[in-house]
Amino acid sequence: MKIEKDRVVRFHYAVAETGQESVENSKDGGQPLAILFGHGNIIPGLEKAMDGREAGDNFKTTVPAAEAYGERRDGLSQRIPKKHFGAQKLEPGMQVVLQTNFGPRAVTIEKVGMSVVDVDLNHPMAGKDLDFDIEIVEVREASAEELAHGHVHGDGGHQH
Repeated sequence: MKIEKDRVVRFHYAVAETGQESVENSKDGGQPLAILFGHGNIIPGLEKAMDGREAGDNFKTTVPAAEAYGERRDGLSQRIPKKHFGAQKLEPGMQVVLQTNFGPRAVTIEKVGMSVVDVDLNHPMAGKDLDFDIEIVEVREASAEELAHGHVHGDGGHQH
């Protein structure tokens, strides 16, 4: 069965910034990721590279920044009261996840003051071309419920 819109795909992946060591790898004893294909559950460039493949396929692909987490944008710094970071020790360059009104957001610490912290709101992988090593584990039809919810339920997917 080929990968196409509205099918569930389970896959292992390793991802690295082009020319670097991998930063995430599910192949070393990790669980495969499960996505509902064609619903924006993964970055656009990776979805494009998977289209039409089948279970058992192994492939490598490079996704340019524009089709991954976007280009870096200047002026995305924000000053946030230190209390929002709890008790953790903060250092410039550190990546932390902030709880926002729109859900969790990964930010990079730029400067730590006495009562405020300057953060860069760009995604930590913004502006980076990414190399993926993909192994397609399973391709199946999505259930009516999965289609209605826009994501996979169960193994490797969304738990309600």
